[in-house]
Amino acid sequence: MTTKKIQRFLAERRATPYLVVDLDLVADNYRKLKEAVPQAGIYYAVKANPAPEILALLAKLGSAFDTASVNEIDMALKAGVDGKRISFGNTIKKQSDIAAAHARGVTLFAFDSEAELDKIAKAAPGAKVFCRILTSGEGADWPLSRKFGCDVEMARDLLIAAAKRGVVPHGVSFHVGSQMKNVDAWDSAVAQAAWIFRECEAAGVTLNMLNMGGGFPTKYRKDIPLMGSYGAAIHAALGKHFGNRIPPEIIVEPGRQMVGNAGVIDTEVVLVSRKSAKDARRWVYLDIGKFGGLAETMDEAIQYPIVSAKKGPGARVVIAGPTCDSADVMYEKADYRLPLDLEAGDRLEIRATGAYTTTYAAVAFNGFEPIKTYCI
Repeated sequence: MTTKKIQRFLAERRATPYLVVDLDLVADNYRKLKEAVPQAGIYYAVKANPAPEILALLAKLGSAFDTASVNEIDMALKAGVDGKRISFGNTIKKQSDIAAAHARGVTLFAFDSEAELDKIAKAAPGAKVFCRILTSGEGADWPLSRKFGCDVEMARDLLIAAAKRGVVPHGVSFHVGSQMKNVDAWDSAVAQAAWIFRECEAAGVTLNMLNMGGGFPTKYRKDIPLMGSYGAAIHAALGKHFGNRIPPEIIVEPGRQMVGNAGVIDTEVVLVSRKSAKDARRWVYLDIGKFGGLAETMDEAIQYPIVSAKKGPGARVVIAGPTCDSADVMYEKADYRLPLDLEAGDRLEIRATGAYTTTYAAVAFNGFEPIKTYCI
């Protein structure tokens, strides 16, 4: 998506590549999510885009923050929230980082194994803990299965054990997968969580929080359901599986939905070439690639809208980055078409790039500087 504010900014012709984010769109996305899931506390996933202006805006709007490291915790604290509005949601943490987070006032920690629970118990006594369960990730453009979470039986046992480890067994979390376009994807995970709640209650352990993670999408090249459809499906799943015993605290962790459509990357065409005289497709090389912030083009999973100011006839292209790595090819199989008169020096807009771009950029691979961010 682009706005008049962004177009005015792009017209000033700064050195590329850079990301520009319209903060008005971020605020609008926050309001839409709050309207869709009014019963849920919003914990923005800092990893999506940690620009200080974005964090400060969301803190002012009432958001809490999901963090993956001590550095992200410090970013959230600097944005104006206290530790009670921060979740250390990474299930893979050094014990020293758990202690550092606890010293900063963070009281909510994720885990998915006995070893991680032991670390939290030692480094953050009295903290609230929630156990992440496995999901299939089926239907997500960017699945998050396998690496995070445990099965429901293990989650039950770990939460019951947590009550004897000097921490507070607080709840269950899951993530259905990033860029989830199936509004019903939350149903089975909510059912599993409800089972854990009942099993723990039967063992004398009362859980109070359900963290439904992220997964809410942003629009790329294909249409997505309205936020209200997600809210209705989640509300139905909670009623179906929890009945009138819905947990008193519900959490969601948006990232992509909150900032994705608010950003546009301005990039310059470095080279347009062919691999042979008979090659029907041109290769278009940009001054940004997988290592400069477009890591989610891996396997062509996330397909960003790419727009040229030139209006002539177009033809299929391969789109690649500038580095000396043959893996730095963003789109070869997907049907991307750019004007036939496109040439080096032309600018392109890569839209819907507000999430998971700047945070994926390499520090100095091939000597290229990390992409700059401007928030307007």
